[in-house]
Amino acid sequence: MIANAYELIIYILNLFRVYEPIKNIFQMLGIEFVLQIIIVLVEIAILFVFVLLTVMFLTWMERKVVAMVQARYGPMVTGPRGLLQPVMDGVKLIGKEDIIPAKADRWIFTLAPFIVFVPALLVFIPLPFGQSLIISDLRVGLLYIIAISAVSPIALLLAGWASNNKYSLMGAMRAVAQDISYTIPLALAAIAIVLLTGSLSTVDIVNAQSGTWFGIIPKWFIFLQPLGFILFLIASIAEMGRIPFDFQESESELVAGFFTEYSGMKFAMFFLAEYAHLFAVSGIVVTLFLGGWSFPILPFVPAMLVPLVSLGVFLVKTYAVIFFAMWLRDTVPRMRIDQLLNLGWKIMVPLALLNLLLAGFLVTAGVF
Repeated sequence: MIANAYELIIYILNLFRVYEPIKNIFQMLGIEFVLQIIIVLVEIAILFVFVLLTVMFLTWMERKVVAMVQARYGPMVTGPRGLLQPVMDGVKLIGKEDIIPAKADRWIFTLAPFIVFVPALLVFIPLPFGQSLIISDLRVGLLYIIAISAVSPIALLLAGWASNNKYSLMGAMRAVAQDISYTIPLALAAIAIVLLTGSLSTVDIVNAQSGTWFGIIPKWFIFLQPLGFILFLIASIAEMGRIPFDFQESESELVAGFFTEYSGMKFAMFFLAEYAHLFAVSGIVVTLFLGGWSFPILPFVPAMLVPLVSLGVFLVKTYAVIFFAMWLRDTVPRMRIDQLLNLGWKIMVPLALLNLLLAGFLVTAGVF
């Protein structure tokens, strides 16, 4: 059985009967390891292109969702239904002057956008897009995701401090406080899933949700952990810094927060990271609580089509979560910073501990 994307690429090459001849050539030259490196680089390239195309589509989708909620058209001119608007946005950002404030720390100011973007990309490594469609099924995949996600606030703090701008620094400090406040309930909600499955592997978590109850209800953890799902979703949106939790950049108070001084492609890196993070977090929500790629009809799909169908199932679920996050942004007003911290520490942390206790009861009772 194909376990990951690396083996899937080899399987596809074998279908076209080109893998063995290529492998023999590299073996004759004594550099078979180079072929392995090339396949890994192909994986990375496919992932990078997928993330860029996804980010471009999400910028268009968000404008359309905002327009729908506010009874407007959104992008309509550039391309069919405005589909080429993200391309023109990219051209515009490339053409903008790259400005560095005179009193900024030039090295850290330049490095911060890349430190923000790289973790947003690395999160995709243990994320299962479908059956066999995963870069690497890490045994500690869920722990890896939470750890990598915690790097972004450090980069935001560096960006705010290096800008030598009080508004930027305040936005960065808010980002760190917000991340600390909501990482704890997020991790506790995730631990409850680990308790039910006995594994940190994202693939094991998805496989644990296959099948149905009574032949109808999917064995998704949202039905066993509705409170955990709500807590994880709220904490995820708060970690992304989206409305109603956008205190990192709240323009009515801090101009643009931590990236006030950024322009051109440096600003684009923050922009790319935000939407890549949105897709990744939505995918994690789907993986933990909505069954990942699993669906009751999947066992009846021909084996050749399983990866493609499972990818479609995963994307439909993920975009449903993304749509909810976008809809929430357009309908709910921003909270105050004290309300944000009170919600995180006084309400969500106790509820997350209660949810963890309930998960322990379910395991003890043999419900799952």
